[in-house]
Amino acid sequence: MGSGAAPTGPQGRSRVTGEDGHVGVVGRLRGGSPQLHVQRRRPLRRRILFVAAIAGPGLIAAAAGNDAGGIVTYSSAGSQYRYRTLFLMLLIGIGLALVQEMSARLGAISGKGLAALIREEFSIRLTSVALGALIIANVGIVVSEFAGIATAFELFGVSRYITVPLSALAIWLLVLLGSYRYAERVFLILTVAFFAYPVAAILAHPRWSTVATSVVIPHIVGDQAFILLAVALIGTTISPYMQLYNASAVVDRGIGPEEYRFERIDAVAGAGFATFISWSIIIATGAAIGGSGVLTSAREAAHALRPVAGSAAVVLFGLGLLGASALAAAVVPLSTSYALAEAIGVERSVSRSFREAPLFLGLFTAQIVIGVVVTLTPINLISLLIGTQVVQGLVTPITLTFIVVLANRKSVLGKWANGPVLKVASAVVTVVVSAMAVLLVAVTLGSAFGLK
Repeated sequence: MGSGAAPTGPQGRSRVTGEDGHVGVVGRLRGGSPQLHVQRRRPLRRRILFVAAIAGPGLIAAAAGNDAGGIVTYSSAGSQYRYRTLFLMLLIGIGLALVQEMSARLGAISGKGLAALIREEFSIRLTSVALGALIIANVGIVVSEFAGIATAFELFGVSRYITVPLSALAIWLLVLLGSYRYAERVFLILTVAFFAYPVAAILAHPRWSTVATSVVIPHIVGDQAFILLAVALIGTTISPYMQLYNASAVVDRGIGPEEYRFERIDAVAGAGFATFISWSIIIATGAAIGGSGVLTSAREAAHALRPVAGSAAVVLFGLGLLGASALAAAVVPLSTSYALAEAIGVERSVSRSFREAPLFLGLFTAQIVIGVVVTLTPINLISLLIGTQVVQGLVTPITLTFIVVLANRKSVLGKWANGPVLKVASAVVTVVVSAMAVLLVAVTLGSAFGLK
């Protein structure tokens, strides 16, 4: 399925350009996936049109990872250490691309989501523990996304008591009344809001030579604060819900082995896009307020940019935060619904009605309601987010281990299973991310109990 961005030709096909420098026509296979028919055409628009025609689950999942919590973390990285985390984000982006590709491959080749594969390949007890922790963590993340929506509108002077319920209703109606094809197009439109951050980075007038050097040369700071920030950057960039959604959406979209070469581009390009946006946020805050210390909210980052970027900074950060939070507010509960429905073995699809998929859509609805209610009550959101962070830190190593083991098994993927190089690379990513996640849990719990 395409994003609808490419021009349409005869019989509902979209014109794109192939890898060989020719422009082709993308026909529709099962589930709306693209098939390339090559025609000779100017190669100038090749890559843009090609990616636009195949953009889907990979781009949506990766973009959703740059959610409200991610924006705060990236902004804080820029305000604390200017551009020194850009090289680290390059490494994290490579790890994200690797994980995204494996989860998408599992969905496309097996025709099943991650939770269904985990249920079939591992014990029921282990599956239940992993899914239980995932649901708890995701509910907390949903609350944070609606808090992000509230903050974005409050930057424009609109009360959360108006915007949060209306935003929730819009997201709920999108999923409940639409098809997967329609919902995906809306999700892709929301990713456009992320381009506010590259604009903010340009307006901040950074020293681009220093930025370029920081991207390719490590600038590691040997203090505890930098290590903890590195942990936070990994945790907010590579999240379990992203991979669960990615694999399930690939299945819901109807992508199979024949079309996987296109989805692979989508998965890797999505990770690249997410890394580019994270760089933009770090550059914008690094240029404007680098060295000023920790930020605790996107609101602080927006107002801190005003001296160098003018009033446009608040508008840009507000639009970016709104698009990011709205996208994640839909993707996170969907990932939970997909996972539980797959694990139980019942109907799950955005294209189904409430009567056809009551558990899937009922769980999605419940998460939306909880997110709205908690956001509008005077609960201590910081305590909630700390608890969510701990659970998320525990779920991440488990989920990544499942993905790597499944991607390595020929009994699951056959000839599509990881080769020697991918086995080593995926093992390294899993060990590093898992170690960082465990460290984050230990530090978070230590801080909660007054330990240093």
